[in-house]
Amino acid sequence: MSDEIIYKTDLANVDWQEMKSTLEADQFDNGRSPLQLQESFSNSFATVIANSESRIVGTARVLSDGVCNAYIVDVWTYTPFRRRGIASKMMRILLEQVPGQHVYLFTDEAVDLYKSLGFKPHSTGMGRVIGKWLQGRNSNPD
Repeated sequence: MSDEIIYKTDLANVDWQEMKSTLEADQFDNGRSPLQLQESFSNSFATVIANSESRIVGTARVLSDGVCNAYIVDVWTYTPFRRRGIASKMMRILLEQVPGQHVYLFTDEAVDLYKSLGFKPHSTGMGRVIGKWLQGRNSNPD
């Protein structure tokens, strides 16, 4: 295992099948197909993918209106690479892209990580899935 981590903010040459397989193996898969992962990341305001020896070992992305509101999603570090500062670095890269915006995220894990980056707990949050999970207007199960 190399210690060198490369952080990419573009989506050129991402192996979406590898991402899907690694997320599944690491029990961080939410059911998206490789094509849905590609669409999710492509439709994001900003993304970062961490690689070690060409293997995906971390992801994070931000959704934003570009003015005042942003939401961080899909923050993940491959288990063998955790506690090396990879998630912190990915978060800093994303946060640089949304100056002046209210940035929100939802988590019940890694709370100390997010607190160390200046996030504060909020007591209210709500959510709803419209229709059937992952069956949106552009869904294409492969």
